[in-house]
Amino acid sequence: MGRLSNLTVLYVEDEENLRSALQNAIGDEFLEFIVARDGTEGLKKFKKYKPDIVITDISMPVCDGLQMSQEIKKLSREIPIVILSAFSEKEKLLKAIDVGIDKYLIKPIDPDELIDILNNIANDLLSINELIELGNKYQFDKNRKVLVKDNASIPLTKKELLFISILVKNLDKFISHEDIKENVWTNKSVTDVAVRTFIKRIRDKTGRDFIKNISGLGYKINYDEKNK
Repeated sequence: MGRLSNLTVLYVEDEENLRSALQNAIGDEFLEFIVARDGTEGLKKFKKYKPDIVITDISMPVCDGLQMSQEIKKLSREIPIVILSAFSEKEKLLKAIDVGIDKYLIKPIDPDELIDILNNIANDLLSINELIELGNKYQFDKNRKVLVKDNASIPLTKKELLFISILVKNLDKFISHEDIKENVWTNKSVTDVAVRTFIKRIRDKTGRDFIKNISGLGYKINYDEKNK
């Protein structure tokens, strides 16, 4: 698996056919490929899921890609943002540069060219090792997306690692059954029983106390700053 498989991407595009086409073309390359329909939804999902890379169209209703990018850069100056646009006007390009956009591509997009660009971004993102301390001898290797305890990796499936990655990105929040269904299975019809069985399998591997749950709220890592 390449380096892209360790990353979460947020893709914002208002045209459903284009959104679906790119997701189908490159979505499987990533750990998580989150989509949004406009800048307002994109900003909400950025705050919720904290992706590693943002890809966005410019011209969208409600809140366009540049407006959204400006708000994202206020929250995280270092986040890489790739603009996809039908516009080639000089002022649009200059505004994108002012916002701090990392790459500007003119539609129609060649998926292979976009993957090459994202691979270059991934090389920069993953060049620095980053271990997140979770307390009680647990660590999460953000770059490799590996859960570690006592310097030994815990064997987890791709779905299990995706779930743990979401929890790590939201250490101070509970993740609901609905969020798990939508972002681990991308299918809200998955039953609550299936979710609980899935969590039990992870607890069998990590230890029962690693994941905390409260009925009606959801799940989170049993993280205590004092136990780091």
